[in-house]
Amino acid sequence: MTIKKFQGKTEEEAVRKAKEELGPDAVVMNVRALPPNGFFKAFKKSTFEVTAAVEEREERMDSGMAFRNMQKMHDTINMAADEPIRIPPLSGETAEQNKAEQSAIEFLKRNASLLKKEDMQERERIEEKLENLQNILEKQLVSEKKAEPEEKELVKPDVKKNENLSFIKVLYETMITNEVNERYINQIMDEVEKVNWNGNGVDHILSNVYQKMILKFGQTRGIEMTGKKPKIIFFIGPTGVGKTTTLAKIASKLKVEQGKKVAFMTADTYRIAAAEQLRIYANILDTPLAIIYSAEELNQGIEKMEEYDLILVDTAGFSHKSATQKEDAKKLIQNIEAYYDYEVYLVLSATTKYKDLTEIVDVYKEIADYKLIFTKLDETTAYGNILNLRLYSGAEVAYVTNGQNVPDDIELFNSQKIVKRLLGGS
Repeated sequence: MTIKKFQGKTEEEAVRKAKEELGPDAVVMNVRALPPNGFFKAFKKSTFEVTAAVEEREERMDSGMAFRNMQKMHDTINMAADEPIRIPPLSGETAEQNKAEQSAIEFLKRNASLLKKEDMQERERIEEKLENLQNILEKQLVSEKKAEPEEKELVKPDVKKNENLSFIKVLYETMITNEVNERYINQIMDEVEKVNWNGNGVDHILSNVYQKMILKFGQTRGIEMTGKKPKIIFFIGPTGVGKTTTLAKIASKLKVEQGKKVAFMTADTYRIAAAEQLRIYANILDTPLAIIYSAEELNQGIEKMEEYDLILVDTAGFSHKSATQKEDAKKLIQNIEAYYDYEVYLVLSATTKYKDLTEIVDVYKEIADYKLIFTKLDETTAYGNILNLRLYSGAEVAYVTNGQNVPDDIELFNSQKIVKRLLGGS
């Protein structure tokens, strides 16, 4: 993993520099405004600093190279927390000790369901340590100065090893409790293990797991204008996930906060009250609404609304097992005139079981490529399926909703907030 900082007169300029050097897959992990300095600072504008990261392309990495990369990373970014994060030197353990520890780690990762629940005092101590380290998750990428070197406390290798293994166990079980799929936990642990955590403390392990999970989510992007007008936005998904309410929330944000001209269309002619619900939102926002029954009517309706910036299209929710309705939705989207730019958002409930979600995303992938919107975050305490579906489908997570209030209960997806919850934070 490569992490670098870039500066620019605007946030967009700094992000562009990051993309140019690190490539289009670079993920922005932090943005902050830098106040002007110098004698004439009152007449100067603030600049912006972006911290970006990108995954290494190599398939495998030896422990020595990984250790050097971690040293380079710590030279590049500043991390501040209640306890300074450092990389202690590699311990001089024998090959037999390394092998034994490796076996223990593999057992912990592969057999979480078999882990014993005894020794609650040790478990509580490590959980308390995890809670105390939440400050790392919030501050590790925004420190202004590097922590000053301090005299290292001498810790016996066996004590540190046992503490690390106990911490890994708690971290693993915390993600299991938050319903992160075991397959993806193992994948994350395997990748983080390449940095060689044998001689490092729990803050170092947590920092690397956190950063790896942020990179797994990638960069968040909502609805963006491309210059062509109007841009068509389709909302698809199963029945009852909140597509219409989500559409109204996004429309309110676009019109009120960004001043965009927005129009509505609905292809949901299956539910009696569907069009009426959207009509209420249209009247409140003072925006036009058209009801369409076919792909042909969709194109005709778009022609009549060409002066608008965006047209948000509500579609009928259907069971992923309904082949007929799937073909209707596919025909509607794929028959749109090639001149128009469009995006598709698959709306899913965060309360749906993982097995059902995988079947749903597989079926809707046959309709169109999409970004993800997760609703009903206020109705669950386990957010693991957000990470599960991101990794399973490869689709970006764009928005999340956490209530019924329009337009307040929606926001751009914040990977740092979700990762913190998945690791046991609040």
